[in-house]
Amino acid sequence: MVSPFRMKLPSFVMVLMNIVVVGISMSKAYGAISNDIGKKIERINKRGPYLGIVVPNSYEMNPLLNSSSFVADGEFPFLDFSGRRFRFGELGNQKVIVAMTGLGMLNAGITTQLLLSLFKVKGIVHYGIAGNANPDLQIGDVTIPQYWAHTGLWNWQRNGDGPNDELALEPSGDYTRNIGYLKFSDYNNATENGKPMENFLNNVWYQPEEIFPIYGTPEVRQHAFWVPVDKDYFIVAKKLEGLKLGSCVNTTCLPRTPMVVRVKRGVSANVFVDNGAYRSFLNTKFNVTAIDMESAAIALVCIQQKTPFIAIRALSDLAGGGSDLSNEAGIFSSLAAQNAVHAVVEFVTLLFS
Repeated sequence: MVSPFRMKLPSFVMVLMNIVVVGISMSKAYGAISNDIGKKIERINKRGPYLGIVVPNSYEMNPLLNSSSFVADGEFPFLDFSGRRFRFGELGNQKVIVAMTGLGMLNAGITTQLLLSLFKVKGIVHYGIAGNANPDLQIGDVTIPQYWAHTGLWNWQRNGDGPNDELALEPSGDYTRNIGYLKFSDYNNATENGKPMENFLNNVWYQPEEIFPIYGTPEVRQHAFWVPVDKDYFIVAKKLEGLKLGSCVNTTCLPRTPMVVRVKRGVSANVFVDNGAYRSFLNTKFNVTAIDMESAAIALVCIQQKTPFIAIRALSDLAGGGSDLSNEAGIFSSLAAQNAVHAVVEFVTLLFS
């Protein structure tokens, strides 16, 4: 007599096989990571952890890739995923993943989150060029800010209201007046009957980002404006002071040899700042030196993912112009990019020595 269990086994196996087949089909239809890519990522991570090197653009990344200090991985030189290329190799005897973000805060945030979600990463070093808000520094200097903020999140106050008036939705905790504001009419030169004319643009109030750290409660927001870099990374960065940097592009040389300097603050927003008045405002209001379009996004992702982070930005111009040249960045961006790479290579070497 055949046991009831043996009679039921084939149907059970068939049901199980159907579930597996349906699961595979759904994975192919809806899964973000294919089986092939998943296996490659698993093999790559077994060789980790890695230091993430995040860079905005190709003209900033290529000097690093072409440097004798970077050695591409022979088995996995790169992996393409979701429109990004993650390059694997060694820099200063450290295993690294180099990722190019593209322009702006959104691209920088997405690329950094993908990097941290897909791969075993022990820290992020971000580098590139930046505008300069500090007239005491010059083109070619490499700055390492201790804090980063996103200065493109505003609450634009209605005309007629002032600093003593609540912002819309402020009582619910959505917005705040704690950080400060920019009054556009302070920069209005129009006059009527010999008196300055008010415009209708009024004030914009700077706002902190809502963040949701991995060590927090999901959907319970926290806020962050000034995001610190990793304190240990920042200590190591002090050793870069005195590093010899380039000072000439062809026959055009800077008035002094550039230097590496740790500074207090840098800011980012989806704005290319080539305006002297706004540069001066940022420097006076927030004690800002470096101005760029990506670093704060990377800092915000890293603080939420509890990942060590630092940004190294070489100054390519005095934002808004500091000479007879219309924009120094067009001349000295290549020099600044090379100086940033030089500082990054030295930093990575020092970090794990």
